[in-house]
Amino acid sequence: MTAPAPSPIADRELVLTRIIDVPADKLFKCWTTPERMHEWFCPKPWTVSHAEMDIRPGGSSLVVMQGPNGEEVPNPGVYLEVVPNKRLVFTDAFSSAWVPSGKPFMVAIVEFEDLGDGTTRYTATARHWTVEDREAHERMGFHEGWGIVADQLAEVAKTF
Repeated sequence: MTAPAPSPIADRELVLTRIIDVPADKLFKCWTTPERMHEWFCPKPWTVSHAEMDIRPGGSSLVVMQGPNGEEVPNPGVYLEVVPNKRLVFTDAFSSAWVPSGKPFMVAIVEFEDLGDGTTRYTATARHWTVEDREAHERMGFHEGWGIVADQLAEVAKTF
């Protein structure tokens, strides 16, 4: 028996999977409550200084990350798919209302699989347009940073 062929985009994606001891609906609520993003969305000492979300397919989002020296990094995007308590798909390929961004970097797919015992398989996938973008994201610390964020997300979700 031969192994299945790799995904045609496997060389352009990064994936983080965790089993989190929180129900899927609470994790989803964290991802869709802009007022609470500052508590978990960035690895400390970074934080979110501003968040706006129109959580529906085609809806815009803006998350502004703020660094320890006051630097700000705006992250505009558009939701492509929203399945409550199960899946969010969004991209920075559009800045708002289907207006193309200057340089698309990735599509994010965040999945919440309810395991039936109060735990959730949380999978965050970043799909990039190019191998170079994926490599750059890895060098930026995707696994460590998104791992820290998953831990922070779990803690905040327990308070919902």
